[in-house]
Amino acid sequence: MRTQTASARAPSLLGLGFLDLRSPREEEEEEEEEEGGEAGEMRPILMKGHERPLTFLRYNREGDLLFSCAKDHTPTVWFADNGERLGTYRGHNGAVWCCDVSRDSTRLITGSADQTVKLWDVQTGAQLYSFNFDSPARAVEFSVGDKLAVITTDPFMGNPSTIQVKQIAKDSSQQTSESVLTIKGPQGRINRAVWGPLNKTIISGGEDAVLRIWDSETGKLLKEADQESGHQKTITSLSKSADGSHFLTGSLDKTAKLWDARTLTLLKTYASERPVNAVAISPLLDHVVIGGGQEASHVTTTDRRAGKFEAKFFHKILQEEIGGVKGHFGPINSLAFNPDGRSFSSGGEDGYVRLHHFDPDYFNIKM
Repeated sequence: MRTQTASARAPSLLGLGFLDLRSPREEEEEEEEEEGGEAGEMRPILMKGHERPLTFLRYNREGDLLFSCAKDHTPTVWFADNGERLGTYRGHNGAVWCCDVSRDSTRLITGSADQTVKLWDVQTGAQLYSFNFDSPARAVEFSVGDKLAVITTDPFMGNPSTIQVKQIAKDSSQQTSESVLTIKGPQGRINRAVWGPLNKTIISGGEDAVLRIWDSETGKLLKEADQESGHQKTITSLSKSADGSHFLTGSLDKTAKLWDARTLTLLKTYASERPVNAVAISPLLDHVVIGGGQEASHVTTTDRRAGKFEAKFFHKILQEEIGGVKGHFGPINSLAFNPDGRSFSSGGEDGYVRLHHFDPDYFNIKM
């Protein structure tokens, strides 16, 4: 049993201990306690619903639902508070790479390796529409207002990557498959494409490591990130701030970077020891969280790092590491903050979603 009170110790996330704030001895004590678990101490909620590695996580606007995508073909929806599984969306025949949920939480859009993007009724799980492509669909996002969706498709069989914009009909019986805009993409995959401020632009990043801003009406390339200060390897992930004014990217070059969404000015860089697969920005505090690990092809879940894959928290402005949360038995592939900023979830190569509610100490961390 621990004799110190929680408040007497250095601040921790969920009592999981920010590693750089504790001595190795404390860490050992913590690990011994991991076995038994202590009453009143917050534990992450482990959500097992996927048979394969997680690829993407998304909360709805209210923060009461969490949607997860994985390589097992079946997007899943959970209660974001207690991790209870509510249902699944059945119909894809390949890995599901990405999803988004409409502002009113009635519709889900998913992009899959089966070369389709599907629209679903969130409540019933019914498939409302399927957009068909000539190559795998990688990234999807509804515009503000949900009248449009941006979709990226992978280079495949001689086809280049594309960024496409589809009109989303209010009544799904009126839905058509035609694209309002198709942009021929750069070399390699486009891993993420999101709407810029006021839906006027589309921001993309992917295998060629270059961030780009496109005009969402004409498809014209407006800006490219500076290649000196920008990422040097594949951009894996991209997450916008709550107000859409800036965004965070993660890369295999072992950094995450914060950018201005209008000017593509680099604002901050956060250094990691491992490739970064997932990033998220706190909507409440000046914090960012990044996660990763080696690439999936190099993973063995039995090595000495088992259970040690870590989501690291950094101060957004000061760029200093605040601490981390361990637990996954493989690289972290996705991270998301609840819109209220009081919890976050991580999705791993190990097939688990881990849901973490912050303890009160977290909100009082002083830098």
